[in-house]
Amino acid sequence: MRVFLAGASGAIGTRLLPQLIEMGHDVIGTVNSPDKAPRIRAAGAEAVRLDLLDASAVRAAVLDSRPDAIVHQATALSSAKWGRGGLDRAFQMTNRLRTEGTDNLLAAAREAGVPKFVAQSFAPYRYVREGGPVKTEDDPLDPRVPATARETFAAMSHLELAVTEAGGIALRYGGFYGAANDGWAMLVRKRVYPIVGKGTGVMSVIHLDDAAAATVLALEHHGPAIYNVVDDEPAPVREWLPVLAEALGARPPRHLPTWLARLLAGEAAVMMGTEARGASNAKAKRELGWALRYPSWREGFFAVYGRGSGVKSASPAPAASVGIRT
Repeated sequence: MRVFLAGASGAIGTRLLPQLIEMGHDVIGTVNSPDKAPRIRAAGAEAVRLDLLDASAVRAAVLDSRPDAIVHQATALSSAKWGRGGLDRAFQMTNRLRTEGTDNLLAAAREAGVPKFVAQSFAPYRYVREGGPVKTEDDPLDPRVPATARETFAAMSHLELAVTEAGGIALRYGGFYGAANDGWAMLVRKRVYPIVGKGTGVMSVIHLDDAAAATVLALEHHGPAIYNVVDDEPAPVREWLPVLAEALGARPPRHLPTWLARLLAGEAAVMMGTEARGASNAKAKRELGWALRYPSWREGFFAVYGRGSGVKSASPAPAASVGIRT
């Protein structure tokens, strides 16, 4: 296929681009600055500078490219500022890319007659905070969104609804890891990513290469559909965070009582650290035929960050397979 990849120079875009080319697809990769274009061309793709918030420019780029599929991976997370302002402040531009940018791409896709559309969404922290620890795509999203995350959660819901109503596929990725300069790795090294309360909030993560592989497979399927693209082992913060610190060669994470975390970091941080639910990947594996290179963060963290040889899972079966019920 001829694939229009929005966000080709981003964290997942740089992993997705070579996988698409290896599968024989022709790729047009968008960048937001000219200095990123040479890397796209060096990978074997055509580079296009594009502002997804400029509707007329998006229309022209898509019509000119005449793609068979559009993959929307554009975010602005590399410049995000994390702090008490919460997700809405950190994700302000990304939220616009997920609302206005998605709408612009979908409008262009309709006019150009593009039959396939795949877009990036997010799984962690969004599922209802009741019942079992691991949720499927059929489980409801949490209506009790912290005040500093409402715009962010609304933007992701907007993207998913718009894409699926257009017959496309939304991929709810887990928290990304797989690059030496991961943003959260920096937080762990600085010991500013604490275990809050008893650390019972469940997180789902995914290696960037595995996320890219699932995305390539999604192009072979028709929507509308939503898939959780996460590894096999959703786990509470108290389990995975110390392992990440060990893999990074960092000191163990600090522990904060919930009242202090609420004071220092806000309600959203407390929710993520103590109440969040994980996500099951069973549907993606079943329907996409997806196999993971790194089924668990226990091995993946050490493979990426190079400290030690990994830790075997303490459970006899992955959490994703034993905790699906709600």
